[in-house]
Amino acid sequence: MGYRLSRISTRTGDAGQTGLGDGARVAKSHLRIHALGEVDELSCWLGLVLTESPPMDLQSLLTDVQHDLFDLGAELSIPGHSALRANQVEQLDTWLAQHNAQLRPLEEFILPGGCRASALLHLARSVCRRAERSLVSLSQNESVNALALQYINRLSDLLFVLARIANLRSGHGDIQWQRKITP
Repeated sequence: MGYRLSRISTRTGDAGQTGLGDGARVAKSHLRIHALGEVDELSCWLGLVLTESPPMDLQSLLTDVQHDLFDLGAELSIPGHSALRANQVEQLDTWLAQHNAQLRPLEEFILPGGCRASALLHLARSVCRRAERSLVSLSQNESVNALALQYINRLSDLLFVLARIANLRSGHGDIQWQRKITP
């Protein structure tokens, strides 16, 4: 990609429009911009998780995911562009299997929490689900790379598993939902 921002304040968005990577102008309320913003927010949450100094294997994994999310953002900013590859989705599947194998099977729903890193990963997971909803909405109106939908769906599963891993590694257990029976 040859285009790089040389100035941050261009004033071209003052009227409520923004530029896409292909030069097209769209409203800042466009579904594509919503999806792009959700993916950007997700990467920011992962950046916050990384400030918690997780173990090196998780740091590397989360940094790789941030790079993948940048690829997804590139796809969203240039309609028709494909940046995600099947091996990126396959890598999520591999990480899911590796980390899930370390966990006990769930016996009940769990609540977000435990250690701080786990709580932040659950926040990232919920933002990932919102990003997925935005991508699905966009895909109902415009063409979206099927790998993008697969990637974001798998990523939310991985973030759930990593939240459980963070609790396990910090000595916290999962916080199980307790069913309240009312008369």
